[in-house]
Amino acid sequence: MWENRWDGGEGYKSIFLRKGYPVYLWDGPRVGRANWSCEPITYTPDYFDQRNFAAWRFGVNYLGWHPGLQFPTADKEAWNQATRARYDEFDTLENALLQAEAGGQAIDKIGPVVALTNSAGGWRALLSALKAKSDNMKGIVAYETPGFVFPEGEGPEPKPDAPFGPNAVPLAEFKKLTKFPIQMVFGDYTDTRPIWATSIKVARTFCDIVNRHGGDCEVLLLPDAGLRGNTHIAFADLNNEAVADELSKWLGRKGLDRFAGE
Repeated sequence: MWENRWDGGEGYKSIFLRKGYPVYLWDGPRVGRANWSCEPITYTPDYFDQRNFAAWRFGVNYLGWHPGLQFPTADKEAWNQATRARYDEFDTLENALLQAEAGGQAIDKIGPVVALTNSAGGWRALLSALKAKSDNMKGIVAYETPGFVFPEGEGPEPKPDAPFGPNAVPLAEFKKLTKFPIQMVFGDYTDTRPIWATSIKVARTFCDIVNRHGGDCEVLLLPDAGLRGNTHIAFADLNNEAVADELSKWLGRKGLDRFAGE
């Protein structure tokens, strides 16, 4: 999804390579292109059509598309690709910490990075920043994260057994997240799915706590920027160039655009 739009058009990878940025596509252990596990794993086959359709906010009921949706609704193959290329995401704290160990090592190896994530990847990025031994993490832009990290005694009650936490860490560790800017981005129709309405509220609480401890965190709702019709995966939507422009503006404001145009 980072490589192409839903309709096969140019994705974020090419958009930002064209702008002059080095781009790395990273898959955590056991998922995506890194799904050859070092330990036995099992999963239960299931139907995802209705679940994906509603959770990713294409519509409330299967094939009942939201009006103005930034998805090629008449393209059956686009929907086929969107819903078929799936894998078990192993959404547990234990696995998120495993992936964060790998993410932290990648951050240390690659050099200064801004992490772009989608969905539960946002939680992994926060945890990876805590695991990194260097100060190479220079920013996080998390598209629609349902997962968060909080300092012990602040924010929502920890839920270590829930798929996306939140989990709590000592304040001294949490303060690593105050050393670089963070933006949390959400698309349209978030009021149609409780998980995303709740995630926005929790994201604002997270940012309030980060900022109270001296950090720089903000929440961007794409409709507030004049962008309508975006799904759970805005960077693959038909208007992804406009969504990318919002990212470019943020990088510029935070002094993270030195590669642009090089």
